[in-house]
This record gives sequence, structure tokens and C-alpha cells, in this order.
Amino acid sequence: MTFDFDTPVQRAETDSQKWQKYAGRDILPMWVADMDFKCAPAILAALHARVDHGIFGYARPEKSTVDAVVDAMERNYGWKIDASWIVWLPGLVVALNVTAQAFAAPGEEVLTLSPVYPPFMSAPKNAARASVQVPFELTAGAWTINWDALERAVTPRTKLFYLCNPHNPVARVWRREELVRLADFCERHDLVLCSDEIHCDLILDPALKHIPTALLSPEIAARTITLMAPSKTYNVPGLGTSFAIISDAGRRTRFVRATAGIVAEVNNLGYVACEAAYRDGEPWRQALLAYLRGNRDFLLATVARELPGIVIEAPIEATYLAWLNVAALGLADPIAHFEQHGVGLSEGTYFGAAKGHYVRMNLGCTRATLAEALRRMKLALAAR
Repeated sequence: MTFDFDTPVQRAETDSQKWQKYAGRDILPMWVADMDFKCAPAILAALHARVDHGIFGYARPEKSTVDAVVDAMERNYGWKIDASWIVWLPGLVVALNVTAQAFAAPGEEVLTLSPVYPPFMSAPKNAARASVQVPFELTAGAWTINWDALERAVTPRTKLFYLCNPHNPVARVWRREELVRLADFCERHDLVLCSDEIHCDLILDPALKHIPTALLSPEIAARTITLMAPSKTYNVPGLGTSFAIISDAGRRTRFVRATAGIVAEVNNLGYVACEAAYRDGEPWRQALLAYLRGNRDFLLATVARELPGIVIEAPIEATYLAWLNVAALGLADPIAHFEQHGVGLSEGTYFGAAKGHYVRMNLGCTRATLAEALRRMKLALAAR
């Protein structure tokens, strides 16, 4: 079966947050992490069938929905989870906030690695917890963990560690030995490990495999809150459906208690899309990965050949996001400069980077859109 990722879908003048940002302006939105592709036909068919039913009351997942998630974990990762471990949520940003409230008290600290997806830093602050970031190191063309700095960052108030695996924005897939070392770090310091694995099904390097952190050992599983969703992979983030996998009953109870009265329920269509994605979406996902690899390779070649001063410092191993070093351009405001030339990127400071040093670019678009964005960026460089 073939799938079409080249035909553009009109998203301007729709409810798209991504495209509304630049409404009325000739700016290609390459910022927020959703893709410009229609989701898998299997998902669309399931949604049409559910809409035709015509009633949208309060929803609970059907057994077939839960089974689809359980089966996907075993099929994709060899991870045998129990259905009772799943806590359904309307989004992973919600889950990060709930985790901070459940496992750290006001004034206590949540540790993470930076640069990182902004809610990793804002979620603790929302609950009057402290956010502490340890910067990555760039070693031999790879983003690596500064283990000495990580150890120095721990204090008696540190209660929780946020991991992004695969990592947004540096597109890194963590290796088993790194995950084992992180697990040991969390065990030695008695930290709860919150592992956001929302990009786990978007591994671009065929030689690499996603390893759920909780799969490392029963000991680390007992202290791990794993966060997953079909949203990024299958392009259904607007349907607000995600889940936490928590094997330890005590920690699961604390997590659920922290949701009480403040976390909305998942909606009917979200459950339907989730089930269809995990049960029937694999052929589409494989085609998507092939297309994204092509976009990544096109980006790498074009940057190296035509965009002097922009550097991609490490391989893009996963996700559809590229972390671009623009420091050599000497721009006081890279985002404003590229917007003036018709490309909307994500500001690196939101991820914890120094002002003017980095921008993030979304590659989840047609090849023609990507080519046009890079053409405009080339003109932006010439206009400095």
C-alpha cells in the first residue's frame, strides 16, 4: 500500500495553531511539533465510523483500545505491560505537571537535561517546585550527558528526574548503556524517573532501537513513570490522548491522586484514534519514517552546501525536529530575521539555549515545503 506525503493539505485559515500564528503573513510555519500530513487512512476510517454513530457522551476506553496499547508495547519493544498500569491522560504536558505535583513537594527540585522541550522546565515551576537543568555536552559530534555535572546538581531537595527519550530538541536516541547509567543515578539518589517517550516510534536511524526506560530492570521500573502517546507519530495531537505506564501500585496511586479534580477525561475520538493507530497504523508509520528520513537527508545536504553559518552539530537520529546552531550568523534575534524572510522557527531560548545561538526546525512537511523554507533561509543569510 502506498501513502501520499507530497500532496499539500491546506491548513491556513483552519483551526491549526501552527498556521494561525502567521495568519495573513507569507511565513511558512516550521515551529510547533505537529506535521502537515493527513493521518493514516486507518485512523480516518475509524474516526468516520465513530462520528457516524452520532453520540458523544462521556467516554472510557474499551477493552480493544487497551489491548491495542498493550499489544503495541510487546510487539514494538518486547515490553509486557499489564492493562492496570495504564493511566489515560489528555496530553503529556498535563502528565509532566501531574508528575511534578505527585512526586515533589513545594520547594523541592526536579532535575533534567538541557536544552529540552520547554514544559520540562515550566511544569515544576507551575507547582512551586524548582527546575534544575544540567546542560548537555557536545562530544565527538554527539550530544552527551555531563555525568559529573549531573552528580553535582543533586541536592537533598532533588526528588524527581525528567528524561526525554528520544530527546526533543536534539533528536538523540539514548543507548542502553546511557539509560542503565541514568537508572543507577536515580536509584542511588532515590529519584523518581519520569521518562517522556512520546517520540519513541519516530526513530529515523534504522540501526537504532527505542528502549523503554522501565524495561531495563524491575528495580528501575518500580520508580519510573513512562509517558507515551500516538500523537506525534500518527499526527493526532489535537485529539488529546496520551497515557502514563506506571507498574508500581503505590506510585500509580500517588499519580492518579494528583490528577483528581483538575485533569480532564480523554474524549471519544481520541480513544478511537489511539486504538486505530496502534492496531492498524504500522504500514503508514513505516512509510512516514521513510519520508522523514528523506527530509532529514535533504536538510543535511542543503545546510552543508548552501547555508553557511548554520550548523547541525549532531546526527538527527529520531523525531522530525532539527536543532540548528545559528550562533555564527551573529544575529541578535534569529527568529525575527528568518520570519522577515518567510520562515517561522522555534526560539532556542525556550529550550534553555543561549539567546541567538539555536533555533529548532520542524521537518514534518512536504519535501516541497521544506525546499521552499530552505530557499528562503538562504535568502535570509544573504540579506544579513
